Amino acid sequence: MLDLIGAVGEPEQGPHVAGVDEVGRGPLAGPVIAGAVVLDPADPIDGLRDSKELSAKTRRELAAQIRARAIAWAIGRAEVSEIDRINILRASLVAMRRAVEALAANVRVAYIDGNIAPALPCAAVPVVGGDAKVPAISAASIIAKVARDAEMVAAAKRFPGYGFECHKGYATAAHLIALQRLGPTSLHRRTFAPVRALHGQREADECARTRPLKLHDR
Repeated sequence: MLDLIGAVGEPEQGPHVAGVDEVGRGPLAGPVIAGAVVLDPADPIDGLRDSKELSAKTRRELAAQIRARAIAWAIGRAEVSEIDRINILRASLVAMRRAVEALAANVRVAYIDGNIAPALPCAAVPVVGGDAKVPAISAASIIAKVARDAEMVAAAKRFPGYGFECHKGYATAAHLIALQRLGPTSLHRRTFAPVRALHGQREADECARTRPLKLHDR
């Protein structure tokens, strides 16, 4: 099925309908992670909304409910190496496709947050602002956000000094200062401008330090 771009009316609901969303398109570091959720119409979960509107504590509580009460849920991801190779938009679509393919459910239609949908083995319908309109997309947003945040908190132990536990890889002032002071890690996206500029400058500095000294340099 080709990628679909467009608008949608009232979304379907039921045991064959999934909501899909991703988190992590904007950060300078870490993977992009997508969630896919099939909610149980007979067991609605209160409080579902865009994950960005929820506190971290509320997101974790809702994520636990979603994992326990949804008909199916799954996480998909695209790694930093993939982001740098194919670009962040395509990597986001790959992560969403992987999440849908990992669902243990017979999904006939997937509602995707945004204005573009990945190629899927089922119907794929983009919904602009879907994380605030479609409960299944809200649920997908929440489980993806909780999963990625936990991963970046763990990354802070591997790469101390960058503050990943606080900014989760986003380009905060503190992150940019740490990046300038410590240099990029293997989690940093080399194709993102601040990292690319710093990486290029460090390579130039290294070349300047190691090139042979010529007479006219003295």
